[in-house]
Amino acid sequence: METNLNLQGGSIVNGESLPGSGTAFHGFDPAAGAQLEPVYHCASIEDLNLAADLAEEAVATYGKLPGREKARFLRHIADGIEAIVPALVERAHHETALPEARLKGESARTINQLRLFAQVVEEGSWVNARIDPAQPDRKPLPRSDIRSMMRPLGPVAVFGASNFPLAFSVAGGDTAAAFAAGNPVIVKAHHAHPGTSELVGQVVARSVKECGLPPGVFALLFGAGAEIGAALVDHSKVKAVGFTGSLPAGKALMQRAAARPEPIPCFMEMSSVNPFIVLPEALYSRGEEIARGLFGSFTLGVGQFCTKPGLVFLPRDVTGTIFVDELKAQVEKAGAAAMLTEGIAKSYRSGIAGRQSCVETVAQAPSDGAGSTYGAPVVMQIGARDLLREPELATEIFGPSALVIWYDSREELLELARSLEGQLTATLHASERDLAAYADLIAILERKAGRLIVNGFPTGVEVCHAMVHGGPYPATSDSRATSVGTYSIYRFVRPVCYQDFPQAALPDELKSQNPLGIWRLVDGEFTRDAVSAGSKAGTA
Repeated sequence: METNLNLQGGSIVNGESLPGSGTAFHGFDPAAGAQLEPVYHCASIEDLNLAADLAEEAVATYGKLPGREKARFLRHIADGIEAIVPALVERAHHETALPEARLKGESARTINQLRLFAQVVEEGSWVNARIDPAQPDRKPLPRSDIRSMMRPLGPVAVFGASNFPLAFSVAGGDTAAAFAAGNPVIVKAHHAHPGTSELVGQVVARSVKECGLPPGVFALLFGAGAEIGAALVDHSKVKAVGFTGSLPAGKALMQRAAARPEPIPCFMEMSSVNPFIVLPEALYSRGEEIARGLFGSFTLGVGQFCTKPGLVFLPRDVTGTIFVDELKAQVEKAGAAAMLTEGIAKSYRSGIAGRQSCVETVAQAPSDGAGSTYGAPVVMQIGARDLLREPELATEIFGPSALVIWYDSREELLELARSLEGQLTATLHASERDLAAYADLIAILERKAGRLIVNGFPTGVEVCHAMVHGGPYPATSDSRATSVGTYSIYRFVRPVCYQDFPQAALPDELKSQNPLGIWRLVDGEFTRDAVSAGSKAGTA
């Protein structure tokens, strides 16, 4: 039995739960095959308009908030989520069938990334302040005083993801980055976990109120179909979009964002097969060990990770055969497991059936008696030349499957690498001599993926300053961005230049005395020092 969660079943706008007026829907327990209470209602266009109006009103106040105040807000949210982790994990477990241990880890990740962004904005150097002091005596023409820094874009629309009900959802990475950058956020909750979304939404709305912020800083909208999501991207007061989901849905939103009278940046994480390449020496020395690790990686979370390794490249020899035999043994010991939703499970089974008509199945876990929400691990195989002739066989199947591609030569492996679309990750298992011998392969993969991994597994993304969770299309809509790590803040800002401003009118980050003590680029050199007196701005 669930604890009393005080779920209202309504969107949250202006700090309050709205009575439902749109289409009704419920959460659903995919493991038990049972509907969950309470009933939810889709937000109306009027609800969206109110949320957008309030968000626009909040920009002037929240966008200029000092870093320490934004940090306080982010920490308040983190503390609030931490206080409800047991109830949150329980509800998320029922709505997603994800194990409670996984959800506890995801809760910690969500909390920690909020606190990490709090540290970043409190320290303040992230604004990339640049100062080129005036040179009034420069010949043949004087130089004006020119200063610039990052400023927020305005209201950001965030779409909750199906596979990460916490870390890529209401207070997940997109929301944390947008808040840290100074933007109000309107979240479109994922319909597969409405209760989880509402619980976190209540925490965020309470933090807005208790930190004394304008109520438009945050809104949560429910919608079981495409109407509210499309209207959110179309809304003239929304200035950027963050999304994690399928390629068809992401492309549709990208096209809407581009077709607006005022096109807006749209940061989409969509599709990746995450090539997993085993080079000869590594295969010979530890092939079975790598195979066991690979099995754990492509079946983790029932294969519903965006970084799941879906393509496995092996040299065609006896050591490769031993590797595949170990994979086969692991699959045959496995069983089917509940996937996130019935729709995802149906799509997985359909994708596997279509793929199996074109490739050879090595092993498939039994699924007798499994329900309509279940999916079973599968390993298939194909030769390199066949894949090069039919590249559509390399497209993503969301779920616990892997396709082994046999290559016959170094040149064939390089050709396969060149044929790949954009990826979130590319993994190499290699000895030092393998890496030296395949330097040209690494150069190819640098152009194909956002994160290159050596002798590890791509599932599991560390939230830190250096992480890149992005990649060329179709992995994402913009390969210059990341949706994980503190660098993701730059998706939701733009540079603004201030020329010949008097000191009193400048943001603190750009004032000559550097009252915040941040790192700045002054005359091309990074420093925390004040701008020396004598420039036009420095003496104003």
